[in-house]
Amino acid sequence: MSVLDAKRHHEDLVEELIAEVESYNPDVDKDLLRRAFEFAERAHAGQTRRSGEEFIHHPLGVARVCAELHLDEQTIAAGLLHDVVEDTGADLDELRSEFGGDIAVLVEGVTKLTRISFQSREQAEAENYRKMIVAMAQDVRVILIKLADRLHNMRTIEYLGKQKQAQKARETLEVYAPLAHRLGIHALKWELEDLAFQTLHPRKYAEIKAMVADQRADREAQADKAAEILGLELHKADVPAEITGRAKHLYSIYDKMAKRGREFNEIYDLTALRVICERSGDEGTRDCYAALGLVHSLWKPMPGRFKDFIAMPKLNRYRSLHTTVIGPEGKPLEIQVRTRDMHEEAELGVAAHWLYKRGRSSKADDEWLTWVKSLMDWQAEEQDPGEYMRSLRTDLFSDEVYVFTPKGEVKVLPSGATPIDFAYAVHTDVGHRTVGAKVNSRIVPLHYRLKSGDFVEILTTKSGRGPSRDWLAVVKSSRARNKIRQWYQRETRGETEAKGRELLDQALKAQKLPYRKLQGSSVLAQVIRDTGFRKAEDFYVALGAGKLPPAQIVNKVIQRLKTDEGVVEPVVTSKPRRAKTAVSSDRLGISVTGVDDVLVRLAKCCTPVPGDGIVGYISMGRGITVHRADCPNVRALQRNPERFTDVEWEGGASAGFLVQIAVDAWDRARLLEDVARTFAEHGANIVSYGGVVEDGMARNWYTAEVGDVKDLRSLLTALRNLEAVFDAYRVTPS
Repeated sequence: MSVLDAKRHHEDLVEELIAEVESYNPDVDKDLLRRAFEFAERAHAGQTRRSGEEFIHHPLGVARVCAELHLDEQTIAAGLLHDVVEDTGADLDELRSEFGGDIAVLVEGVTKLTRISFQSREQAEAENYRKMIVAMAQDVRVILIKLADRLHNMRTIEYLGKQKQAQKARETLEVYAPLAHRLGIHALKWELEDLAFQTLHPRKYAEIKAMVADQRADREAQADKAAEILGLELHKADVPAEITGRAKHLYSIYDKMAKRGREFNEIYDLTALRVICERSGDEGTRDCYAALGLVHSLWKPMPGRFKDFIAMPKLNRYRSLHTTVIGPEGKPLEIQVRTRDMHEEAELGVAAHWLYKRGRSSKADDEWLTWVKSLMDWQAEEQDPGEYMRSLRTDLFSDEVYVFTPKGEVKVLPSGATPIDFAYAVHTDVGHRTVGAKVNSRIVPLHYRLKSGDFVEILTTKSGRGPSRDWLAVVKSSRARNKIRQWYQRETRGETEAKGRELLDQALKAQKLPYRKLQGSSVLAQVIRDTGFRKAEDFYVALGAGKLPPAQIVNKVIQRLKTDEGVVEPVVTSKPRRAKTAVSSDRLGISVTGVDDVLVRLAKCCTPVPGDGIVGYISMGRGITVHRADCPNVRALQRNPERFTDVEWEGGASAGFLVQIAVDAWDRARLLEDVARTFAEHGANIVSYGGVVEDGMARNWYTAEVGDVKDLRSLLTALRNLEAVFDAYRVTPS
């Protein structure tokens, strides 16, 4: 073909693309699409694909797929340009100048999904999918272009080597087709699956294709007869509708045969009709149920084969009525009923109603974003690439079950979900406090597999004892699994940090060094920074986990003390306020076993707060002194075990409890203002304060009233996250 002929051919292809877009968008910016094509054609000049054809046919093919999905012209233009930054000398600034920021952002998003290299294949795979989820949250059109790119590559996969074909096809089946399903784009999902199936199992594909074709004429005759009968009844009932046949996709047949152990003749939906009601809105929904009633009046429905996805849409917003009946020839016949709008959404999914298309957001748009952001929440926490991929595939692959709260609210969970999954779907705190469950008013074990239609009631404890590690083996939802793991990571981290502080304390004492003076000093702060930690909390966790030897840290401290002037004991501006005097136990919210009313005081050495483990010690003539269970002074009092008594928090105290908190930070402007605001935001009232600045390190302490140990932990976390704050911790006795 001459250069002139090739040019004319390309122009014809572009005009075909524009005509396709114009069929659903009469106001399309034709000039934009022509300019985008010409830019891509110049950029890819001289490049060819493995098939030998000019490379420009690939971006053009991607744009055609985007047009099949009825996407906006900016997305189609970005489809034409999606490879120019990756594979040519063009850059984003050039694109931004030529086509504007919107298209440049889309092209950049697609480009970022392919630029990556990692130590292992598993790590690379996990990181690529992390980036896809982030891109989906920022602009779903990036993923739609990526799916279109994958579909066009699968249509021409025969030109790749066998190993590459298998890799691409497996990746398509494992991630891209399920992702299209979750986005509700069934038209794209089916084709991706069939192309991948044909590539991976060509013999099985040909075998099933032959079986489907073998009795096609008989099945089509049966479907035509049923359609004629149903059409007459719909006309009599004044339900305007179009009746069409529905082709069964080969991969779905293989999936049922291979994974569910069914024979070919046991697959009921080989013969299927689709009833598309023409009216929309509430009127169209009523027509759907009227049509379903007519179907069931004509033919006997098969038990257990009716599904109502209009009343309870799938997670991907799919809506339709499904039923299987014994048709006019005495053979099973599947019938789907939906409105025209539902059909468009079923075929095109998120692409059918995304806000870029119609210029407004909807409830469905919000639900897409909620799902995507939920993926981002747990993926931010998950560091293990293997576990991340398992969780992602669970979210992409799993079928759903629809269960109800006691108030009738529907919760959508993965197939095989348990009451624990349900509890975490309601609220994280409900999940953590779960002790039992009722399904349909009957007590069930927590490993019970929920079924669609179940009414689930969760039984909780007030104490908030936390989840069991055994739950990780039975939960199915990524949300539940990750919330449980986060809880244990948080609990274990706190214990590990405390162990690290204790180990360093012991190591310094062994060298006759004052840990309490060093703890808030610039000397220890510099040593911690020298070991590569910006936050003291991370340093102590590493120390407690055995990743750092305490002796090595002590040696570094000694070396720095030799070169510095030494540790200066901080001079505070005022003394801490004394702890409260003894009061009645009920005023402190403390219950003393076997005693109704007794004077109780909180030990000044450890100042326990609600939520701390506590012990009571009978002081001669002074009532009962309550210590934290881990207070060092408790160990010293063990020589008089008969004077200990059982005490516990009642949980009903309304007054605040005094606790001392030290905040070590690199001195900066407005530091005190930020710290005070953080105390206030967490409901903690500062009653006294003192501090000193030494070698650029500000060491401040605060005596504050807090509600309970949960509030205290939240406050310490917030303080540690402040800019320039190096460490924040509860002051414990020396």
